[in-house]
Amino acid sequence: MEYVYASLILHYAKKPINEENIRRILEAAGIEVDESRIKALVAALSNINIDEAIKSAAIPVAAPAAAPTPAEAAPSAETGEEKKEEKEEKKEELEEEEVEAGLAALFG
Repeated sequence: MEYVYASLILHYAKKPINEENIRRILEAAGIEVDESRIKALVAALSNINIDEAIKSAAIPVAAPAAAPTPAEAAPSAETGEEKKEEKEEKKEELEEEEVEAGLAALFG
């Protein structure tokens, strides 16, 4: 993921996305560089219009939460902490799906 981020930083800075520039960003961040991953990324991005990929990326917007129904508002056997953990797990799953969808759009 950090390799893609490095390429997006270069794109934003209007610098060429090449092996040397990606390597410099990763090394500056203290990340151990894998040359084969850099080469693969540069090759994959050479045929992609990043601006178009970003524009066409579908970013789902979360709908506002609806008010609970009387049945939902009634106390249940679950504690508040268990419900909170369940909501956090669902949120993490949703975030992972959003990232995967964004990457799919970026790489065609």
